[in-house]
Order: sequence, then C-alpha cells, then structure tokens
Amino acid sequence: MRFPPAFLDEIRDRVPISAVIGTRVSWDRKKTNASRGDYWGCCPFHGEKTPSFHCEDRKGRYHCFGCGVSGDHFKFLTELDGLNFPEAVERIAELAGVPLPARDVAEEKRERERASLTDVMEMATCFFQERLHSADGAKARAYLRERGLAPATQEAFRLGYAPDSRNALKEFLAAKGVEKAQIEACGLTVFEDIPLPYDRFRDRIMFPIPDSRGRIIAFGGRAMSPDVPAKYLNSPETELFHKGNVLYNFARARKGMAREGTVIAVEGYMDVIALAQAGFENVVAPLGTALTENQMELLWRMAGEPVLCFDGDPAGLKAAWRAADLILPTIQPGRTARFALLPEGKDPDDLVKANGPEAFRAVLSEARPLADLLWMRETAGKAFDTPERRAELEKTLRELSGRIRDESVRYHYNQDMRERVQGFFGAQRGRSPRGRGSGGYGQGGKPWKPGGGSVQARSAITESLGRSALVKRQGEIMPVREATIIVALVNHPVLIDEYFEHVEFLDLANADLRKLHAAVLDALAHDMADSREAVIAAIGKAGCADVWERAVALARRMRQWPALESAALEDARDAFAQALHLHRSARILHRELKQAEAALATDPTDENYRHLVEVQMQFRDVQATEALIEGFGVSSGRAGRT
Repeated sequence: MRFPPAFLDEIRDRVPISAVIGTRVSWDRKKTNASRGDYWGCCPFHGEKTPSFHCEDRKGRYHCFGCGVSGDHFKFLTELDGLNFPEAVERIAELAGVPLPARDVAEEKRERERASLTDVMEMATCFFQERLHSADGAKARAYLRERGLAPATQEAFRLGYAPDSRNALKEFLAAKGVEKAQIEACGLTVFEDIPLPYDRFRDRIMFPIPDSRGRIIAFGGRAMSPDVPAKYLNSPETELFHKGNVLYNFARARKGMAREGTVIAVEGYMDVIALAQAGFENVVAPLGTALTENQMELLWRMAGEPVLCFDGDPAGLKAAWRAADLILPTIQPGRTARFALLPEGKDPDDLVKANGPEAFRAVLSEARPLADLLWMRETAGKAFDTPERRAELEKTLRELSGRIRDESVRYHYNQDMRERVQGFFGAQRGRSPRGRGSGGYGQGGKPWKPGGGSVQARSAITESLGRSALVKRQGEIMPVREATIIVALVNHPVLIDEYFEHVEFLDLANADLRKLHAAVLDALAHDMADSREAVIAAIGKAGCADVWERAVALARRMRQWPALESAALEDARDAFAQALHLHRSARILHRELKQAEAALATDPTDENYRHLVEVQMQFRDVQATEALIEGFGVSSGRAGRT
C-alpha cells in the first residue's frame, strides 16, 4: 500500500532514528554524542569489532563507513528485520503514536486473506506435530532418532508427520471451520487422478517453513517410502509462499549470526537442523533449488560476506559454480561471498556426525573467496601447453571480470586475474614445452622472448600516453573536471547527500582541491551543509576561501555552467553524475596505467605489452567521452545561463 509522503515525514520526525536502531545496536560511549543526536556503534549489517556505523537523529539517516549501507528508519527495518515496507511504516507509526491513514479497500481485503491463510498454516503445523507423536508417527520418530535429532531439536524446528491418508489434514481443517478455498489457497490439497481435492503431503516427515517474522508460510515434506518418485516435496507457489524469495531458517539465523558474525548457506533442511543442533545457529538453506538472486539479497541483508557451503561431490561443485556466476555481476565493496567446499562424499550433517562440530569449523576456516573459486574452475585439470590455450584462458578471465558492474571491483578483479596468470605461466617456465601447463620455452629449449619490435612499440605507447590529456591533467594546478565536481557540490549541497557514498571517498589528484573537499566533508559532519551559504562559510573558516574562488573562476572560464549557482538542480544533477562517473573511470585508468608501466619495466613480456596497449585504448575511449562532456557547456548554447 502507498502512504502519503507527509505522513511518512511526520512519523519519521516524531521518532528519533537512534531509538529505532538502538534496540539492535549498542552505542559506543566514547564516540557517541547523545546531546547532539550523534551516535556510533558496531554495524549490525556486517561483523566488525570497531564502531564504524554512524546514526544521526537530525538527518534521520544512518551510514556504515565499513560496508557502505545507509538509509532511514524504514530501510533499517526492511533490511535488517526483513519487514516489508508497510510493516516497517506500521512499526514506526506505532512508536510515534500516530494512527495509520485510511487504507485501500482492496489491499485491506488482501491483507485479511493473507492473515487468514497464515492462521490455516499454523493449524496445519500443529496437526502435523501432533501426528508425529501419535501411533501413526512411530516410523517417522524412529527415522529422526536414526538421524540423530534430539527431541528438543525436533520441537525447536516444529517437525511433524503427515499421515498416509488422502483426507486426514483436509478433514481436520474442515472440522476447525476452515473453508475449502482456503485449504486450496494454502497449497495443502491437490487434484490429480480424481476430481476431488486430497491432501498434498502423505506419509512424509514435515518441515514447516517460516517467513522472516516466524510465521509458517509453506512446508517441505520428506517421503518415508523409498518408492515415492519425489523424495522431497515443497508447497506450491501461493499468496504466502514464493520459493525463490525464501530461505529456510532465515529468522532464527538472523538472530544467531550476531554471535558468529556471518551467515552460512547450505543445501538442505536436514543440514540446517543438524548444524543448529551442533551449535551453528547462523545457517540457512534454499528450498531444494539452486540459489536465486532474491535469496542472495536476503543473505547480503545479514552479512556482507556470507559463506556458501556445498557438498563435496560433482553436483555440489557444479552448484558452487552456478552460485559464483549468479553473484559475480552484483558484487561490490563489502558485498561478496566465500565458498566452503566439503570433503568429497560428505554433506554437513554427515561431517558433524562423524567428526564433530570442529570438523565443520575447519571447513569454514578454509572457505575460499570468489576469485579463488573462479580461478580453480578455469584452470583445474586443464593443459595450457600452447599459446592459443593460454590466450583462451586470459580471454575467459577477462570476460568473467567484465561481468562485474561495480567499476572499482571490476578493476581489482582484472588486476588479480592478470597477476594469477603471470604467476601461473611464469612458474611453468623451465618445464618441458610438451608438459602440462608449460609455455615458458621455445624451440631448442631457449627462453621465449617477446617478439616483433616491441621496444620501439612500447616507446611509442609511452610517448602517446604522455601526451594524453588525462595524464597531463594529473600534473596541472587545478584539473577542470575535479574543480567542476567540487564547485557543483558546494553550489548544490543536496548532491552531497544524494551521492554521499561517492563524495565521501572522492579521489582527487589536486592537493588544493583535496583540502576543499575535506572542508566540505567537515561542514557536513558539523551540520553546516544545509545550504550553499553555510558550506561556503565553513570553507572560509577552514582557510580555503582562495581555493574556492579559483575553482569557481576556472569553472566559469571553462563554461561549466551546470556546476554554477544559477544552474537548475536537475541540470546540475545530470552533469554532476556524468562528471563523477568520468572522473572515477579516469582515476582507475590512471592507477592501472602506472601499474602497467611498472610491470612492463620489470618484466618486458608480450603479455605486459598487450596490457599496456589495452590501457591506451581505454584511455582513448575515456578521452573521447570527456571531450564531449566538457564541451557541453560551450557547444549546447546553454552557457548563457551563467
């Protein structure tokens, strides 16, 4: 449902954000200044020992300088507690003592229907629990004992048993006054070979599946008979249950991870339950399918670096590779995963039973980062005994890194993979050219050298890059683009909040502009960034007034009108976003250029030479874009606004 913006603003203003977050975070006494509404603590979104999580009552915002999460009252509750937005609004409105506005009639009806369905699921859960402890459940109880599950564990996870009957659950619910349509809407009955609906789950051990608030929304059933085609059977998609959006044990694991500092994803129900019994309370599992994007988002809500644990067999390894491909495009600083691979033929349940909890802890301690898993997949058991095969490996690794959307992480992956390739192939030199992974020697056993006039070519590239506008500007007194970015921030302070995560870590080459940037951040930290005048006053107080005047003069001289005071906010925002993106790209390329030059100077191989050529081509692309953007103020005819 939609809420009026004025209503959201009112309840936010009535409830200090520190009161919402303080129920989940212990504030650091040394860094916190409660009288100013300025609070610091350890981040609840990722494990840390030093407080980098900042909460400010006046702005009603929080931000973690460690993992980068930020938001307001509502986002905190949706991200950390798993509430949906209406639920978060209701929680804050209750704290504020403000009644909710009139709700949409159709939405109200859907809410009632969903609530009634959760009531039905709760009745079904109680029915299955009762039947597990009846005469019907003797075989199921024996199975659970054989699997080593204590009665307390069975009770904690509310395990049950669906009797081998077509009508037992249906008749039980009907006797409680539940309508046929509600039973069907919960996915508890099914039509197959007869026209009347009958119980979906029969002769199965039942695993209730709770949502993020602990309400039962679905079931998983493990067949007792070996003759049943489907060993495990889940509820179908319903109004309550969307399999790809749910993790088994999410609510319990979210509480347990506070002690462990991360969350672990395994493959099945029994693994979760067995590990919980062994003391691992921070474990979840997808519901019988490969990990989905939405399930990965749930994991990232709990921890910036969850551990994905896979069975030690070929199927488990393939599942790990699928998960790696799934998350690769969306990894960011502070948002990735590690991969724990179990001994071959073992799942977590087997491992804990045979060797105890410490054996599983040992597996977790050896969890590999994503980059290691990708490298292992592309190189394990393969021969690279020809230039073509080595080139193919390099191409594959570049393509993998190219999938990453975050440019900073993409840059570091490219660098990491190049270093791995160099080390891998370099280590092969001295082996037989016919050997596995060989490639360091040419005919006659003589060391292979880069060919074809590479010295002259490298010299030409270095000279060309030296003439590049991007490189030359690094040494200028005040680069136009850097000055434009700072001038835009000061003249339009709303951009500081909108782009805070990028502005905070802005990488500037010019020393004077770095001082100006520090003054702007200091103004923000001291609540002096609400207006242009306040920021300029803070700049003067910091002794940077002359730098500010030079920056403005440069922006005017170069006709960068969107950065100036008279520009409309929407124009300033568009131009700032373009300039920021270009600046970040250029700075990354500049660092990569320096590293490429150093690599070529110390190791003059064709590979390093090719990399330098690639950097040059990327520089040319960025230069072309830069020329278009920086010329916009002049060529568009809109510069007259200044």
